[in-house]
Amino acid sequence: MSAPLQGVTLASALACGLVAGVFFAFSTFVMRAFDQLPGTQGLSAMQQINRTVITPLFMLALGGAALACLALAVVGAVRWGKPGSPWLLAGGLTYVIGTFGVTGAFNVPLNDRLERVDPRAADAAARWASYSSEWTAWNHLRTVAGLVAAALLTVALISGD
Repeated sequence: MSAPLQGVTLASALACGLVAGVFFAFSTFVMRAFDQLPGTQGLSAMQQINRTVITPLFMLALGGAALACLALAVVGAVRWGKPGSPWLLAGGLTYVIGTFGVTGAFNVPLNDRLERVDPRAADAAARWASYSSEWTAWNHLRTVAGLVAAALLTVALISGD
């Protein structure tokens, strides 16, 4: 594995782990804390997080990792048969589909729907409970996918030529 490819693989593995860590925090304690807040305060807090999460640094980690992982998957397919290539392909696709894809297909649309909920509405608490349960289930999946992608890319580094 060339030095530039090693560098991109290492940076991608770290970014996958970083993103997975953010999602892990939500899965293990943030959402539970929001669910324990009185009334619809959890809903309001999550709406605020969804408004402020779009920052250059977080988007660089989430989207940059997706672009790099897609490139690594292509490299893995093109270099098939060389040491580390199957791990590059598997790690890249795991992040692109399991973390980035799940985010775009499930978590973001749920966030968009939550944004339209008035916390003072009569059904706000029920809508929050439904959102929290579904969003957290998808978040568990993207957390695991990010961790698995980081591990697979690390194996690619270790087994590369």
